[in-house]
Amino acid sequence: MINVGVLGASGRMGNAVIQALTTDSDAKLAAAIVRKNSSSYGKSATENEPVHFTSAEELQPDKIDVLIDFSLPEALTENLKLAEQYQLPIVICTTGLNDEQKERLAQAAETVPVLYASNTSIGIALLEQLVGLSSAALPDADIEIFEAHHRHKKDGPSGTAITLGQAAAKGREQRWEEVNDGVRTDGVRSEKGIGFSVMRAADIVGEHQVTLAVDGERVEIGHRVSNRKIFAEGAIRAAKWLKEQGPGLFSLQDTLNLQDILQRLLKR
Repeated sequence: MINVGVLGASGRMGNAVIQALTTDSDAKLAAAIVRKNSSSYGKSATENEPVHFTSAEELQPDKIDVLIDFSLPEALTENLKLAEQYQLPIVICTTGLNDEQKERLAQAAETVPVLYASNTSIGIALLEQLVGLSSAALPDADIEIFEAHHRHKKDGPSGTAITLGQAAAKGREQRWEEVNDGVRTDGVRSEKGIGFSVMRAADIVGEHQVTLAVDGERVEIGHRVSNRKIFAEGAIRAAKWLKEQGPGLFSLQDTLNLQDILQRLLKR
C-alpha cells in the first residue's frame, strides 16, 4: 500500500484525488495539505478515514511515500523544498509554470524523483504522441490548437495545449520559441507559426483539438474529458510508478511506454 500526500488538497483536483484514493486498492490518503489560512484547515478530508486537512509544517514525512501536487504555481518552490527536505518523490500537476519554475523542477530532480504532467489523462499522453507523429508526417500543414475549460481556470492557453504545441514543434524539429504564435490578437499567422484559441465557459472539464490543415484537407485530433476523476486516477497511477524511480525528471510518457508501442506498430 502506497501512502500519498496531496498538496493543494482543498482545490477541485485535490479533492478529486482524495476521492479517488478512497476506492484505490493500492494507495491511500496519508496527508491532505493546505495552507493554514485555508477555510478547510483542520476539517476532515474524508468521511471514512481519520485524515484532516493539515499544513506542510505539520507534515509527518515518515508516513508518506509520495506527494501529488495540484496546487498553484506560486506554491511550487515551497512544495519542491518540502520534497527535497524529506526526500519524497513528487508528482507536479500544476499548470501555468514559467521558464524559471520549470528550471526549478529540473534542479529538484537532481536529488528526488520528479514527474511533471500538465495533464494526467492517459488519453492526452496518447494525443501528444499522435500530434508529434502527424506534425512530422505533414511538415507543410498549418497547425492550430483549440482548448476549452471551465470559467474559473486562470491560465490560458492551458498547460496541456502548450504541451501539444511543443509536441508538434518537436515533430518537425523546430524551436518552440520560434513557432509559438500564442493566442493571436490580430488574426494573422506567421509562416510556420502554431497558434492557439481559448474558451472559458460553464463547467467544461477539458477539451483539446489540434488541427493540421493543408489546401484541400485537414486532420483534426482531439480529446475531451467529462469527469475530473480521469485526471485524479492518472495522477495516482503516476505516483505509484514514480515511487519506484530514482532521482530524475520524468513525464507521463515515461510511465506508459508509448514510444515502444508506436515503434512496434509502425514496423508492422
